[in-house]
Amino acid sequence: MKKLRVAVLGATGSIGDSTLAILAAHPEAYDVFALSGYHQLDKLLELCQKFIPERVCVPEASVDEFAKLLSDNHLNIDIVSGQQGLIDIATDRQTDVVVAAIVGAAGLPSTLAAAKAGKRILLANKEALVMAGQLMIDAVKSHQATLLPIDSEHNAIFQCLPAHIQAERSQIHEGCFGVRKLWLTASGGPFLNQSFEQMQQASIKEAVNHPNWSMGQKISVDSATMMNKGLELIEACYLFDLPEDKINVAIHPQSIIHSMVEYSDGSFLAQLGSPDMKTPIAHALAYPNRIDSGAQPLDLFALNALEFIKPDEQKFACLKLAREAMKSGNGATIVLNAANEIAVEAFLAGQLGLTQIAEINEQTLVSLPEMLPNHADIDDILAIDAKARQISQNLIAKAR
Repeated sequence: MKKLRVAVLGATGSIGDSTLAILAAHPEAYDVFALSGYHQLDKLLELCQKFIPERVCVPEASVDEFAKLLSDNHLNIDIVSGQQGLIDIATDRQTDVVVAAIVGAAGLPSTLAAAKAGKRILLANKEALVMAGQLMIDAVKSHQATLLPIDSEHNAIFQCLPAHIQAERSQIHEGCFGVRKLWLTASGGPFLNQSFEQMQQASIKEAVNHPNWSMGQKISVDSATMMNKGLELIEACYLFDLPEDKINVAIHPQSIIHSMVEYSDGSFLAQLGSPDMKTPIAHALAYPNRIDSGAQPLDLFALNALEFIKPDEQKFACLKLAREAMKSGNGATIVLNAANEIAVEAFLAGQLGLTQIAEINEQTLVSLPEMLPNHADIDDILAIDAKARQISQNLIAKAR
């Protein structure tokens, strides 16, 4: 079989680490065609030295500096920059697979471009669907792209769906194929067994100290507030074409069952595995085949118990806000995502308390009850996103 040429957008993050470890373990099947990085350019240089991609994308302000680093290390790699550079890589005729692992709204334009170019997309950037769900799904269908989720929860659901749905990569619809509900599992994060008052006093170090998963700071904070699960709920609505009331969330502290599909005959199908992102990434890379991911195999005999707990939506208010935003429509999900990105940045900068993130998110939603126009395009979406960010920044300034 022909080698697949892979572009890893967001190569210096935790998803990039896991993806590149799998690619390195299977050189007979994959070539690293392109990489991108934003903050950790020293790490990006190391990756360029190791994988020798043909193209690399860096921030516009870093082009000259990075070009010199490549030259000093005798690396002849084409440099592109900024959003246009990411789009160029995502749509390059030589790119077979796009790993969409850029955190936040910054990953939307290149992911949408990959869909319009008919690429195989391994989606880790949940914001692409939270902000532009219908636009993304329509682009995938219209341009015959392949969209495979690599969030562990959505990948687990995909694996538990009927084989013919997987093969056609079609969405499921209410009342069809015997699917009654989807169940997203959540670890509960570092504050599962702490009170709301303790969460109010949480330090940055405590908030990013996830009990089961190794992740970047932003997603770790989202896990602590359960906003991450709220965003995943919205993403699941678009991926699987179900209303939010057909998607349940269960806290599962062991992070062994990654999600479940409940069928109308009473069956629950669950995907189990060690908490390692290499498993869903390897599944999507090789689909419909299977390859060794390098993840530690699950030892069933070491499992003492599998717990399931109903989330406290008063304590984890972000989860409730996400559900309400999905009910309100795509305008609200854009506003919520933008407000949350700004609020998390403020928390990590020491400007907000952890529980104030939900307060800023809610206040922004109230201040900007946006509705997307029919046939909205990416410019409409980014305009709402920009307004929401400005409002949340103003609210944070008042809250200090």
